[in-house]
Amino acid sequence: MANPIHDVLFAPNEARETVFLHLADGSTLTHRAFATLAGRLAGLIVAQGVKPGDRVAAQVEKSPAALALYAACVRVGAVYLPLNTAYTHEELGFFLSDCAVSLLFCDPEHEADLSAVADAAGAGLAVLPEDPAILDHPVPAVADRSPDDLAAMLYTSGTTGRPKGAMLSHENLLSNTRALVEIWGIRPGDTLLHALPIYHSHGLFVATNVMLLRGAPMIFLPKFDAGLMLRLMPRATVMMGVPTFYTRLLAEPAFGRDQAGHMRLFISGSAPLLAQTHEAFEARTGHRILERYGLTETSMNTSNPLDGERRAGTVGFPLPDVSLRLDAGTGEGEGIGEIQVKGPNVFRGYWGLKEKTAEAFTGDGWFRTGDLGTIDADGYVTIVGREKDLIITGGLNVYPKEIETLIDAEEGVEESAVFGVPDSDFGERVIAAVAPAPGSSPDLAVIAERIANRVAKFKQPKEWHLVDALPRNAMGKVQKEELRRHHG
Repeated sequence: MANPIHDVLFAPNEARETVFLHLADGSTLTHRAFATLAGRLAGLIVAQGVKPGDRVAAQVEKSPAALALYAACVRVGAVYLPLNTAYTHEELGFFLSDCAVSLLFCDPEHEADLSAVADAAGAGLAVLPEDPAILDHPVPAVADRSPDDLAAMLYTSGTTGRPKGAMLSHENLLSNTRALVEIWGIRPGDTLLHALPIYHSHGLFVATNVMLLRGAPMIFLPKFDAGLMLRLMPRATVMMGVPTFYTRLLAEPAFGRDQAGHMRLFISGSAPLLAQTHEAFEARTGHRILERYGLTETSMNTSNPLDGERRAGTVGFPLPDVSLRLDAGTGEGEGIGEIQVKGPNVFRGYWGLKEKTAEAFTGDGWFRTGDLGTIDADGYVTIVGREKDLIITGGLNVYPKEIETLIDAEEGVEESAVFGVPDSDFGERVIAAVAPAPGSSPDLAVIAERIANRVAKFKQPKEWHLVDALPRNAMGKVQKEELRRHHG
């Protein structure tokens, strides 16, 4: 029997007494102890009636047990669905119902809150124990899975406002892990400073998987804390983060070569890194950040080189097993086109959405990323815009249509436009422009409060503007670029 991710990432480490996780309180967890933890959780999952191929969701805070839940789902052949802890009950209910989740894991303090949400979606509810050592379920056998079987599902919003479940197979995740380990030179002697969330591809499938493949340890922090990062950085060799991490480190006067001197590599992704951040970081530390580019549907597609010039403003070259091309017909200037990719990293499609899946691919099988880019004479890829007006704030995706639909339904609103403008801390911040219905004067503060109860905080507009009318071109399309110029 075979189970690709288990066999490659987890099984080789199961008996090792080497440290896997260094925790913020100074304690550690060995690879063997982590495997024991995952085995106990796998037993709990099976005891709840979950079968191979069933979906298991988790809305839990970052912890060793939460990470072990991923390993447990792999072991039993379940499709793992990590969910942002900021999602509201309304959002959570949609995800559970959309892909018929069999079991939802929550933290103990949220069991009462989420019981009705799980019941309404027909899902079971299980509490992730604060101490999984209390579990006494027998450890189940490793489920037989093929490379094409699904290992995980991550939801990504769409221009229609309805989130879509991106289906990721064992091979999708493993192919990306192998490629990244090679091009970033990850080795057993590395230690990763891990402050990313693990409900997101970056922190879970990129950061964690590459360290598992090399049997290397992580300093596993519950969240980003600049002071804690400065204290622990001398014990690490590699850090992965979103641009916000780097701007906040630079905001610390004490941050410099003393803390970064032991580091081998700083990697940034999930949102564009401003050129001035590149330059300021290099001047302060002597390190040049390595920027890469990926998507929920594909994991990583490109990366600046480990050895060679890391060009600010670019995302480097396609990974060795990824093919990349530009569709010049979609661009708005010379040399600009939609970035399209093909490779073993590209997802299996959107759950239950055959038409959307078909639309996402070209006739000859290339995935349409929706991002506009250029490729220079040396082969470096640069992202110049987003065809679908995606906003990336703090490394998290916000699709304007989802928020606009909610605003437009409010009393006194004729229409709205949600857009992003550059932000030195979060990369982009979300702004809403609202045009009133004839004879109306909507209260933006009231609308903001109502929206706050329906969507995660990172999606909520940080600024609200009442405008007479939204700017449009001759074809009637709202000109968000004009809004960005005026309100940015």
